Amino acid sequence: MSILSGQKAALKIVACSMSGDSVTPSGDPSESISLMINPAELSLKRKTEFSRCVPMGDPGSGRNFSRMQPDTLAFVTVFDGTGAVPVPVGLPSEVEDQLDALNKIVYSYDGQQHQPDVVQIVWGTLLFNGRLTSLDIDYTLFKPSGAPLRAKVSLSFQGYKSRQEAALEASASSPDLSHRVVVKDGDTLPLLCHRIYGDSGYYVDVARFNGLSSFRRLRPGSTLHFPPLG
Repeated sequence: MSILSGQKAALKIVACSMSGDSVTPSGDPSESISLMINPAELSLKRKTEFSRCVPMGDPGSGRNFSRMQPDTLAFVTVFDGTGAVPVPVGLPSEVEDQLDALNKIVYSYDGQQHQPDVVQIVWGTLLFNGRLTSLDIDYTLFKPSGAPLRAKVSLSFQGYKSRQEAALEASASSPDLSHRVVVKDGDTLPLLCHRIYGDSGYYVDVARFNGLSSFRRLRPGSTLHFPPLG
């Protein structure tokens, strides 16, 4: 269905399988869940990190870029068992059973991968791959027996990218990647640090990482490793 058609589309969460470095959404209807009530708001956050060191004599440009953190996505939805809200096909009518179905998709631990499953969240123009980081349930309505009739559920996810996707998006000169450099005549450690990190001040850390007794004399033809910024 086209998102331009004006028809209502439910936010859908689909379990994904991982094979090697690829992530594939499941085509099994039992491994996906459509929300009864779409979120009124979505929170998508992006964050960058910068190195802890400020270059000596910095004129005000600030710390050097280190890396981009995974995106985070958060929203709130409601599960209802009063009958006032139509129940999507495949979703149970009881609230506790609805929450169990949600848990099966977002909170299951994959014994083969030794980590929670990656899920794909699809709604309108949104397509987000990630893992659950938090799930909060607030029960707001009950039957006389004490069984829940309505629950507000807050979900947060951290974005996931395969190594291949991350490599394609990252610049080959990015300081968050490991570098191997063959020393040429005339190279100095501060010069190489400035070339790779944009800051010559990391030469002491790089010398220590490579086990150099002196950073002043580099042997042409030798190989140095420049680790990602911490």
